[in-house]
Order: sequence, then C-alpha cells, then structure tokens
Amino acid sequence: MSGRKNFGVTLGLVLSVSLIAAAAAAMITSYHCDRLWFNLLNAVCGEVVEQDSETRGIIAAALKEYTNGIHGDAAQEDVLPALGYRLSDFHGSDHRQNTIFVMTGFLTGVLLFLFTFGYRNQKENARIRTLAQYLEQVNIGKAVILSTSGEDDFAKLEDEIYKTVTFLYQTRDAALQAKSRFAENLSNIAHQIKTPIAAISLSIQMMKQERADQSAYENKFCSMDQPVHNLHAAAPVAGQGAATKTENIRRDYLHQIEKQLARLTHLEESLLVLARLDAGTLLLQRKETDVFTILVLAADNLQELLVESAVSIDIPELGEMMITADLDWTMEAFMNLMKNCMEHNPGGTVHCSYAQNPLYTEILIWDEGEGFAREDIPHLFERFYRGQNAGEGGIGIGLSLSKEIIERQNGTLRAGNRPGGGAFFEIRFYSH
Repeated sequence: MSGRKNFGVTLGLVLSVSLIAAAAAAMITSYHCDRLWFNLLNAVCGEVVEQDSETRGIIAAALKEYTNGIHGDAAQEDVLPALGYRLSDFHGSDHRQNTIFVMTGFLTGVLLFLFTFGYRNQKENARIRTLAQYLEQVNIGKAVILSTSGEDDFAKLEDEIYKTVTFLYQTRDAALQAKSRFAENLSNIAHQIKTPIAAISLSIQMMKQERADQSAYENKFCSMDQPVHNLHAAAPVAGQGAATKTENIRRDYLHQIEKQLARLTHLEESLLVLARLDAGTLLLQRKETDVFTILVLAADNLQELLVESAVSIDIPELGEMMITADLDWTMEAFMNLMKNCMEHNPGGTVHCSYAQNPLYTEILIWDEGEGFAREDIPHLFERFYRGQNAGEGGIGIGLSLSKEIIERQNGTLRAGNRPGGGAFFEIRFYSH
C-alpha cells in the first residue's frame, strides 16, 4: 500500500471519528440547553404563581397552547411538572432539526468509519493472500520476484521476506552444488580404489597359483624313489619343518590380505552406492512386494556369514503383507540390519517379526546380545560412525545406507535397546 493510500485511510478514520465525536457532543449540548430552558421557565412560572395563585390557570392555558395541549396527569411539587409538562414538551422544530442533523452526522461518521475500516482490512487481506501465495510458490520452487510498493511496515515485511527467500535459494543452490561435488568426489575415490584392489587381487591369484604349482611339484618330487643316506637322514626332516612353518606364516598373511581386500571391495561398493544416493541417480523400482519374501531373501544372502558365526535367523511366516518397495535395495537394507545384529550376537539368534495396520507396515529385527552403548544410539546412522562394540571388519556405512534406502521409500528406521536385553531395529513403511 502506497503512502498516498495510507494517508487517505488515516484521514478517513480521523474524519469518521471526528464526525461521531461532534454528533455526540451536539446531542449532549442540545439536551443540556433544553434542560436549562426548562428549569428557567419552571422557576419563572413558580415565582408568578407564588405571587398570585390566580395566575396558575393563565399560565396553564398559555403552556397548553404552546405545547399543542400535550401534558401529563401526575402532579408534582414544581409548577410545570405539577401541570403535567415534560422537557420533551418544549422541543420545537429547531430541536427536531438539530436532532436530525446530529443523527445524520453520527450515522455518516459510523458509515464512513466502517467503510474505511473495511477498505483497509480488504487491502491488508489482499496483501496477506498475495504474500501467502508467494510463499506457496517458494515452497514448490516456482517463486517469482516479489514486488513491493510503499514504505509502510507491510512493505518492509515483504522486502525482508524476499531477502530471506533469496538467501535461502542461494544457500540451497550452494548446498546442492556442494552435495553434487561430494557425490562426484565419492565416485572418483571409489573408482580410484578399484585400480589397487584389482592389482592386489591379481597378485593374490598369482601367489595362490604359484603356491599350488609349487605344492604339486613338491608332491611329484617326493613321490619319486630316492636313495636313503643314513648320514643325512635328519637334515631333510629339519628342513621340512622349517618349510612347513614358513608356509603356514605365508598362508596366514595371505588370508589377512584377502580379508582386507574384501573389506576394501565392500568399501568401494558402498562409496559408489552413497555417491549415487547423493547425486540422486539411484533409481528405486518400487513395486508391491511381500515382507516375508524380502526377509527370507536377505537371510539367504547372509547364509555363509551365519554359518561362520553360528548365528540363526528366526523369520516367522505371519501371512502375506505387501509393501511398496524396491525388492533388491530393500533386501540390501535388511541384510545390513541383520548383519549388525549377527555381529553383536555371536552364537545366538536374530529374530524378525512384522505386522500391518491401515497406516503402516512395521518390521522388527532384534538380537539377544548386549545391545548398543547408550552414547552410540544417537550416532548409529551417521556415515562412517563405528560404535564401541562395532565388528572388526565394519566400516560404518551399512546402517546409514539402510536408513537412506528405507526413507527414500516413504519409510522410517529407528534403533534402540530392548528392555529385556539386546538391540532392535524398527522399520515402518507408510501406506500414504
């Protein structure tokens, strides 16, 4: 609203209030004057009657003629009230005109005030609606330039909102660029890790092949008939023991290298997945899928690790319950949760259960171990965070990956400790 319009609204309010006040003052003044005239006439008539009681009839006749014969019946102590006259009996045409003028001014002031107040409210409501529509456009990312007019408080508010929205857009763009660069860097790191992983893997394969060839050669050589010399009978035995010890050490080192190589491979694959998530290129094919099927497939993919750690997974069949999710990636998320429970519950059982209501489908995965450390619970789903009881081969990505996959499918993931002991994961896939 411009300054000229504000001045007009203010002037209208001042005029309307002034008219109302003037009308009220005129009405009060007119009534007071009528009262003064009535009291004066009452006093005069009283003095006349007191001097000559016979004049009472003359005064009554004169007053009756003046007031068109309207008078009251009740006799009072004062002369005019005793004769039945009231203050209203002395209102002439001038008084009626004054009353009409006062009422006209009063009504005009009221109407002007209501019109001005309504006009101002209408303008303010229109500006509020415009501002609300602008904010709605901001929320959906289609905001245009907000033009402000005038220098009133509302215009200042619009200007500050526009500055804030512009700053938020700039911050969002900067965050998106940073996220894109981060995803690109993750992808580059993952691809760079591939080269040494491939080289190490090839070297391990060559070492295994060389050891296999050497073992075959030694077996072939030992199978040949050799002459026995008593003087050197003890030397081959001692040499054979040293060779066996060296071979065992070499085998242990090779096993450790393979173990770390598997960890690096898992890290490289996880980094690529995180890069795709951050870049928004990980497409989830959401379809109607049975919860029991996803849990069973996840457990089947962990079969080798379950055998090594002597852990079993209990998955009851509770009937068909469908969720809208990507089968492969949801199975990957469940595998990470089951693996976490398995690592904290060696030799025990990982339990699963699920239920469905009109709002969501709930899936619980829990173990019988010691549970999470209390200080670890707020950070469990942070990337690369490893808790106090984390497994030896973990890299701190699995839980954060599971959370992102589930949340991208209209779901939630929560972790905690059960009252009876053990850790639990609560997954909910919402219907709407």
